[in-house]
Amino acid sequence: MVPAYRGRPGKSVAFALALALALPGCSAAQPPQAQTEATQPGLDIETAQGAQHFTVEVVTTPEAQAQGLMFRKSLAPDAGMLFAFGSNEPRSFWMKNTILPLDMIFIRSTGEIVAIAQNTVPYSLKPISPREPASAVLEVNAGTVARLGIKIGDHVRHPAIGATR
Repeated sequence: MVPAYRGRPGKSVAFALALALALPGCSAAQPPQAQTEATQPGLDIETAQGAQHFTVEVVTTPEAQAQGLMFRKSLAPDAGMLFAFGSNEPRSFWMKNTILPLDMIFIRSTGEIVAIAQNTVPYSLKPISPREPASAVLEVNAGTVARLGIKIGDHVRHPAIGATR
């Protein structure tokens, strides 16, 4: 809510617009990005081709998880977003308002990859719901899974997942 301006007539609209644009996350031009708890280097996926390293944004709050990578126009090749839920449960994602095609890697609390959705369709409302429960999901650029040879059964190491392998 923007406070009312009690100055000269005709100035209230300009004042309200200037105030809204000055507030973080209130830009009329761009929707806000997910608020991440931290950008953390150090997520590794152990594959047959060797360890693959990523820098990840970790999201653990429901609000940040709901926002995810919506509206993002780019993602570095070695970057991703890690959704850390804390317990193995069925997970369902969609691509609403997501510009980038993504690969989604579903991870059990032991760090084992239990499902992969490759080349997801931007803006799709179709649920992506693997059969296996997961405690975390890693989203990376589409094509990353194939390029790096990431497979079901590979292991992920990151403190938010709790994998010790």
